[in-house]
Amino acid sequence: MNAPVSVDPREEAYSIPLDRIDVSQPRLYQDDIWEPYFERLRRDDPVHWCENGMYGSFWSVTKYKDIMQVDTSQKTYSSDAMMGGIVLRDTPMDFRRPSFISMDQPRHDEQRKVVSPVVAPMNLQRLSATIRERTQRVLDGLPRGEAFDWVDRVSIELTTQMLATLFDFPFEERRKLTYWSNVATVNTRAGTEIDSDEKRDAVLQQAMEYFIALWRERAAQAPRPDLISMLAHGEATRDLPSRPHEFMGNLLLLLVGGNDTTRNSMSGGLLALNKYPDQYRKLIADPGLVSSLVPEIIRWQTPVMHMRRTALEDADLGGKRIRKGDKVAMWYISGNRDEEAIERANEFIIDRARPRQHLSFGFGIHRCVGNRLAEMQLTILWEEILRRFPMIEVLDEPKRMYSNILRGIVSLPVRIPSA
Repeated sequence: MNAPVSVDPREEAYSIPLDRIDVSQPRLYQDDIWEPYFERLRRDDPVHWCENGMYGSFWSVTKYKDIMQVDTSQKTYSSDAMMGGIVLRDTPMDFRRPSFISMDQPRHDEQRKVVSPVVAPMNLQRLSATIRERTQRVLDGLPRGEAFDWVDRVSIELTTQMLATLFDFPFEERRKLTYWSNVATVNTRAGTEIDSDEKRDAVLQQAMEYFIALWRERAAQAPRPDLISMLAHGEATRDLPSRPHEFMGNLLLLLVGGNDTTRNSMSGGLLALNKYPDQYRKLIADPGLVSSLVPEIIRWQTPVMHMRRTALEDADLGGKRIRKGDKVAMWYISGNRDEEAIERANEFIIDRARPRQHLSFGFGIHRCVGNRLAEMQLTILWEEILRRFPMIEVLDEPKRMYSNILRGIVSLPVRIPSA
């Protein structure tokens, strides 16, 4: 039996009819072959209609300026969970979990305001010493001269410790947070044990019971600077347990937002520096470049690849007519490679003149609430890496997540040279 003939991704992306391109297929990201598809769309059809794709019919918005227009036009494009929410997959109504990221104004603003103090400058300053001490301890415990999984030993461990602190969650049980976050974001077609919405919901019900107990405990105490206490005492959120889907939606948003995005940037940054060893050598020669390295990692990795909106009215976008009710996907991963907006966008350059010119945190009212915390965690990680290690070697291709939402790295085999 002959082995299957592998098709060059670029050849495939440019040979299929334009109207058959469906960038919602998770395999494009799991196999890391997405770039030529978006390159073609940006060139030939920047606002692209996909008819009956893997996740239904939708518009793909692929250029920086058009994504900015959608992201800042909340009166035209809705995030509301009851209208479909923020991902292309149309979740059955019984399994929709509203959270402030999948709400429109004014409810979005009221609920976001409750948790914003956890990432206020004074609190970040208070957290920085804890983050540095934990980062030092994790890095000092890594083996030298032997292979290990960077994702598990570093990226997951550091972000999970941070989550436990933000929630004031029992530290010895912190990996439950990782598991619940993974269950919340896993694609049910990925071939894991969570292969249906019902199975996902059963696990998340267990998570909700755990959080309800913590909530009741915090609600009975004086307000404290952790997320559960903030929600339990916030005027707009103190009654969330009476709305179970919304209660779980907000907790999952904070879990995933604090876990998957930073964790995948911690892995993606090391992978990028190995792909561009000249940039790694430049960094080692000048550790002061960490300040521009970090936003470049976040741009390059683009941890959240798309966000969906639903058109509230007919609108014009990039020369196309968007109809009321249409699904519209803002492909941040494509906008971050748009060379009309970002010079040499397809290259990883750690000393860019404008390193924060990227779409990874979104724009408008839904701009990532934890962006400064994410940058601080990555900054501390790379400062401490550079103080300890020579160039850390990536030994093989990463195992990537089957997802069109999160650009996830499941495992990354690495080795720290002995000397």
